[in-house]
Amino acid sequence: MMDMLSLGKRAKAASRILATTPTADKNAALLAIAEALEDQKEAIFEANQEDVNEARANGLTEALIDRLTITPTRLEGIAADVRKVADLPDPVGEEYDRLTLDNGLRISKRRTPIGVLGVIYESRPNVTVDISVLALKSGNAAIMRGGKETLRSNRVLVDAIRAGLTAAALPGDVVLFVDSPDRALVTELLHMHEYVDMIIPRGGAGLHKACRENSMIPVITGGLGICHLYVDQSADLEKALPVVQNAKVQRPSVCNALDTLLVHQAVAGQFLPMVVVRLAQDGVTFKAGAEAQKIVGDLDTVEAAGPDDWDIEWLSLVLGLKVVKNLDEAIEHIQTHGTGHSDGILTQDDANATAFVDRVDSAAVYVNASTRFTDGGQFGLGAEVAISTQKLHARGPMALKELTTYKWVAIGDWHVRE
Repeated sequence: MMDMLSLGKRAKAASRILATTPTADKNAALLAIAEALEDQKEAIFEANQEDVNEARANGLTEALIDRLTITPTRLEGIAADVRKVADLPDPVGEEYDRLTLDNGLRISKRRTPIGVLGVIYESRPNVTVDISVLALKSGNAAIMRGGKETLRSNRVLVDAIRAGLTAAALPGDVVLFVDSPDRALVTELLHMHEYVDMIIPRGGAGLHKACRENSMIPVITGGLGICHLYVDQSADLEKALPVVQNAKVQRPSVCNALDTLLVHQAVAGQFLPMVVVRLAQDGVTFKAGAEAQKIVGDLDTVEAAGPDDWDIEWLSLVLGLKVVKNLDEAIEHIQTHGTGHSDGILTQDDANATAFVDRVDSAAVYVNASTRFTDGGQFGLGAEVAISTQKLHARGPMALKELTTYKWVAIGDWHVRE
């Protein structure tokens, strides 16, 4: 069994070195990591194919297999994202909220690394790279535990990352990997409060629940996305259709993909058949509420929604359809069944758009745009370590600034308190 305490000590020591590493050195390491990923691509593809073959043999769904697959195009994108992070401003050391008190004491906040991140995730080996490079740029060390279904892929990816760190003369222990599927090691990680400063779970509801209930370390939760689009009666239906299609079809296996389409009753008779005919060509099947079923229930791809279907993150080519009376009913549905991830309105009514944005309390709220944009890269942040749906510290895509905390800095002229 792995010695988790030794892992924690090594990560903590590396984090202290990295906290004061100059930006230029961190950027050099990032570029070296991108190069190492490209140099080791054949080994990465070979290991990943073994994971994919085993996943299929074990009966994993196509959605999960898609999540764990590394294609040449995806690896190119991963390496490109690493280079983008190197180009981003370094948040460490940034001073803000400056003020000078009446007594002349100068106060400011200065961004500092959090320290050691413990990240537990499932299925997506690209997350291994995202975590590593964002931790590195923000001055944090990372202890990562991926899913057993991607163990081979993650081993090779971590080898490439550590090779990049070594090539740039930075400690390899900045990135550490729990190289075992033993779940007992996760429990140990959750209890290592002396060495780990934050836990970030990326996976299903069960993983998030387990971390919240068992961790002795602060936990950032998120990633579970039951996402909605509401088509208002004023929406331009021709423009709304490709937005709905993109939100559902562009990559259905991820957390920001559309799960439920809410349509105002005044346009449902026209719009729902448009949606079903268009998206069925992409292989989408539909779960329809009672009113929606009256409109499109005679089509082969549509079946009645069950009572629990509004609470499912589909992660596949399944889309819920519901007719609502008005904006209020749409918002009530989102408040009841949403997870606070990504929800949007398609409308030409500015008042309805404003009301939706004001009242829907999700990490990302959209007006006339696909939910698929909830992503660190798409938001101009570079890669992300997670999508936070909680309300403390960080919310939405967690990129560089979200992986820092701050210290108060007070500069005086030999001040004493009276």
